[in-house]
Amino acid sequence: MSFQRIAIIGLGLLGGSIGLAVREYIPGAATTGYDSDPATRKRAAERGLADKICDSAADAVREADLVIFCVPPGAMAEAAREIAGALPKGALVSDVGSCKVAVAKALGEALPRNAVIPAHPVAGTENSGPDAGFAALFHNRWCIVTPPADADLQLLTALTQFWEALGANVEIMDAEHHDLVLAVTSHLPHLIAYTIVGTASDLEQVTQSEVIKYSAGGFRDFTRIAASDPTMWRDVFLSNKDAVLEMLQRFSEDLTALQRAIRVGDGDALFDHFTRTRAIRRSIIAEGQDDARADFGRGDHGDAGAG
Repeated sequence: MSFQRIAIIGLGLLGGSIGLAVREYIPGAATTGYDSDPATRKRAAERGLADKICDSAADAVREADLVIFCVPPGAMAEAAREIAGALPKGALVSDVGSCKVAVAKALGEALPRNAVIPAHPVAGTENSGPDAGFAALFHNRWCIVTPPADADLQLLTALTQFWEALGANVEIMDAEHHDLVLAVTSHLPHLIAYTIVGTASDLEQVTQSEVIKYSAGGFRDFTRIAASDPTMWRDVFLSNKDAVLEMLQRFSEDLTALQRAIRVGDGDALFDHFTRTRAIRRSIIAEGQDDARADFGRGDHGDAGAG
């Protein structure tokens, strides 16, 4: 089977990119879109982020065979309840959030008549809103699909093929394991970025103009991550609280060890640690998940802020 009528709820970076990608790579499929912000709906219609932009979520899903929620985790349950009375019984429900356990629970409770298979395309930029989306966002990026144990194999296969058609590499993963992995690869780095940029901003001995003027490459990278959508990331940290706190404790212990090495002048420990982390960076480039060129080869479409 394949999906022919796709409803996108939430028309920011990811929702808009899905709509543009479906138009380009699955031309036979029809898309409807909805966003709770009237200004976003207006701009989405101007950009053609979906074939039809609807004035209500219920109207967007009435004939859908696939519904993709592209809203912050904290808004997931309410958004699902809005469509419950209009959603066809056979439609598959999915999402794009970076917290899978909480999202699966919210969607399952709000839409008990429908199959729910969560997904997480690990792609994004520091930009948000209806102007941020572009069709190639998912090219050669991973999309992690976290089906429940009793998932319909036909629906799971169709969802996998959908993401592959948009250019993604699909991985099947347990939801709990996904949340732990993303806590260390995405959520904790964002928390660190928000913290260090805030620390620099708060330093009494350093003015804001100096922070901006003398930003070295490392700090600039942190500011790019820290420019990500604050609503989404607030919800991510609250929704994936247990895994984030576990990874934060581990990070605090490692940071304390580095602090001690600096204090006692243990250059060997520092060198060994930095050598190991350098190898990880090279592995990421070798896997094709980033670029060794200047500015990471990002050009107009960076991927910082990927959830």
